[in-house]
Amino acid sequence: MPSKAQEKKERVLSALHEVRSHMLQAAASLTDPQRDEVFLGVWSIRDLLAHLVGWDYANIEGIEAILAGRLPAFYAHYDTDWQTFNAGLVAEHRWDDWDELLRSVERSHSKLIAVAGQVAPAEFFKDRGLRRKRYRVTIGSILQADVNDVKRHLAQVLAFVEARGSGDE
Repeated sequence: MPSKAQEKKERVLSALHEVRSHMLQAAASLTDPQRDEVFLGVWSIRDLLAHLVGWDYANIEGIEAILAGRLPAFYAHYDTDWQTFNAGLVAEHRWDDWDELLRSVERSHSKLIAVAGQVAPAEFFKDRGLRRKRYRVTIGSILQADVNDVKRHLAQVLAFVEARGSGDE
């Protein structure tokens, strides 16, 4: 019988996988011209996917930092809604080639899941005293924040897909 820590870890990892799968399905439903259409502030779906790739790698580094007893480095880059950090991630990880972008998304996410999967369940939500303001920083908390962020973005993409499917093209 799995421990409570193992079950909590599996729920987070499952949610990471599930929401990313839904995001990729929604992205795949867009036509090539729609993939470059800005619908989220200054972002197209290509930009949004690059953002996800960047956060996968930021979270991998975050996991390693937390295990070493350090606050993840990305917290040093926080500004309003992570705008500057996100812009850098998009610039670094965006591909104009759709297939290469999708491979990049799958590769980064697989690496994140693999790294997180190697963390012992007892370490996943362990309180190491790391705080960002009042927020308790654990491996589980940064990955749950990722799930929540992707869910929010998925809703935005689905609204865009629905609007485009209603004859707005």
